[in-house]
Amino acid sequence: MSIHDFGTRKIPFDPNIIYIRVIFANKTISNLSVMKYNILVRVEERDFRGIGETREENDRMIETGVVYGRFQVLHLKHMEYILAAKMRCRKLYIGITFPDDIYKPEDEELNYRTKKGANPMTYFERFEMIEEALLDFGVPREAFDIVPFPIDRPKYLRQYAPKRAVYFMSICDEWTRANERLFEELGLTTEVLWRRETKDKGVTGTQIRQRILAGEPWSDLVPKSVYEYIVSHRIDSRIRFTK
Repeated sequence: MSIHDFGTRKIPFDPNIIYIRVIFANKTISNLSVMKYNILVRVEERDFRGIGETREENDRMIETGVVYGRFQVLHLKHMEYILAAKMRCRKLYIGITFPDDIYKPEDEELNYRTKKGANPMTYFERFEMIEEALLDFGVPREAFDIVPFPIDRPKYLRQYAPKRAVYFMSICDEWTRANERLFEELGLTTEVLWRRETKDKGVTGTQIRQRILAGEPWSDLVPKSVYEYIVSHRIDSRIRFTK
């Protein structure tokens, strides 16, 4: 069983729990905020600035960080990854992979990730969904940006994302392990936030889409703003009719 260390508290890792340290405005800082999938905590005057609790921690923060994902659909495990990275840098770039369907890779794994049924949302919809979720979690708009991240065409990555940055990674399967090797080959600086077994990966976008297809509840797996965005834009209906 792996252990996550948040300050002075160590807790057993549970893939069904989101572990996020939250900073409160003008209030005592909570070292650990635990949100189970069926509980999304809403706190008034919350202000997630992505800074350390002390001057020493703040001095250790890097200037620029990068995370990436398909975000089809953005779920709470995505938020765990994004916010964990944001806590380590002043400016975070969120890269959206497979931003369009122009390029069809030959690789079998990449082909799965580019299938129409696995990609119901456009780049712009994912941009809006991520932006709303981060703002709803209290991340200042000037502290993050969202960019295309064509990981299927590695030679173009530096045209969209900064080279002088730390690329934060969540390693949990062969796909992410291959990406780690790819980033090293490209000369990018990486930091692995955690390494997990595939069985400990937790919720996935595939599971959410499958629940929507089956007419099962899924709002407990995503931030509240994401659920509202998907429903108001009728993306859930699109998922039901897209193979």
